[in-house]
Amino acid sequence: MAEINKVVLAYSGGLDTSVILKWLADNYHCEIVTFTADIGQGEEVEPARAKALKFGIRPENIFIEDLREEFVRDFVFPMFRANTVYEGEYLLGTSIARPLIAKRQVEIARATHADAVAHGATGKGNDQVRFELGYYALEPNIKVIAPWREWDLISREKLLSYAEKAGIAIEMKHKAGGAPYSMDANLLHISFEGRHLEDPNAEAEESMWRWTVSPEAAPNEAEYIEIGYHAGDPVALNGAALSPAAMLAALNRLGGKHGIGRLDLVENRSVGMKSRGCYETPGGSIMLRAHRAIESITLDREVAHLKDELMPRYAELIYNGYWWSPERSALQVLIDHTQKAVDGIVRLKLYKGNVIVVSRDSGNSLFDKDIATFDDDRGAFDQKDAGGFIKLNALRMRIAELARRKRG
Repeated sequence: MAEINKVVLAYSGGLDTSVILKWLADNYHCEIVTFTADIGQGEEVEPARAKALKFGIRPENIFIEDLREEFVRDFVFPMFRANTVYEGEYLLGTSIARPLIAKRQVEIARATHADAVAHGATGKGNDQVRFELGYYALEPNIKVIAPWREWDLISREKLLSYAEKAGIAIEMKHKAGGAPYSMDANLLHISFEGRHLEDPNAEAEESMWRWTVSPEAAPNEAEYIEIGYHAGDPVALNGAALSPAAMLAALNRLGGKHGIGRLDLVENRSVGMKSRGCYETPGGSIMLRAHRAIESITLDREVAHLKDELMPRYAELIYNGYWWSPERSALQVLIDHTQKAVDGIVRLKLYKGNVIVVSRDSGNSLFDKDIATFDDDRGAFDQKDAGGFIKLNALRMRIAELARRKRG
C-alpha cells in the first residue's frame, strides 16, 4: 500500500462504505476523515456520525453537510439551462451529483491536511471515473484510493464475512440476499440497477418504484401548475417564490403524484459496457418540458438550434465525468449567455404520466402576432418577398441539377 497519512472517505454510513472505512484502517493504517453529503437522498444522514464514532473516528474528523441548495443551484440548474439529456432519454441524475461530492471532498482534504481521498465506487461503473476526474481536476497531486480496485473482497460472501468479523452491523436485507436493486438517490432522481433489471428483456416490477405512482393509478383529473422563470432558471411555482432545492422538491412531489418521470433505459457506460437502469425523475421531467417551452418564445431561432446541436456533447461531458473540464466550462459560458432573456411564465397540465404545455408568456417574447397571424397582417409581412428567398436558396440545387443533365 502507498504511504498515506490521512484520507478523506466519502462515507454514507451504509454497509459498503463501513466495510471500506474498516478496510482503510486495517490496510493503510492512516488517519481517516469521513464526509457525508446530504444532497436530498431522502434518508437521514446524521446516523453516519454515530457509526463513524463507533469506528474510532475523532469527532473533528467527521463532516456531515447539507448541500441540497448548492447541488440544485450550481449543478442541476446550469445543466437544465442546456436542456441536457444523455442518449435522448437520461436526465443525468447520478452523473451531476458526483462533481459536487468530489469538490467538497477535495476542500475537506485541504482543510484537514489530508493527502488522499477515497470513494466506494466499483471498478465496473461510471462513478469511479466521475469522482476521480473531479479529484484530479481540482487537486492535481491528490492520491486516490479506490478499494474496489484494490481489495480481494470480490464476492458478496467475502464482503459479508469481513463485515461480520469487523463487528459491522449487517441488516437482514443483506443477510437474506441483499436489497433487490442497487439504488442511488438525490434531489434530482432515484436510480435502480442490478438483480431483476440485469435482464433487459424483463419488465421492471411495479413494487420497485419509490417516488412515482403508476400512470394508471394517478389521479383521473389533470392538475394545472405555473412555473415562473428568470434567466433560464425556475424561480416561482404557482406565484410563490422558491429556493432552488425547494423548487425541485415541490416539482418532485407533483410529478410523483401524477406518475411523471419514469424511465427504463439501456445506456452506454463510459467504461465501455451497456447497462440497464431504471430512473425516476419527476421534477426534472417537468422542468425540462417547461424550460423548452419558455425558450420557444424567448430564444432566437439560430441560438436555439445551436444549443440543440451542442447539447449532446455537453451531456456526454457530464455523463463521462468532465464537469470540471475547460471545455464544459466554456460551453457553460455560452449556454448561460443565451439565458439572459429567458424570463416568463409557463403553464402546464399534469395528467397520468404526461407533462403538457398549455401556455407560455414572457415580456421578452419574440413571438409577433402581427407577423405570424393568418388573418390580414396590414402589411407587416410582404408575402412576395418569399419568392426571392426561395429562389436564392434553390440556386445551388438548380445549378447542380442542370450540370447533371448536361453530363447526360
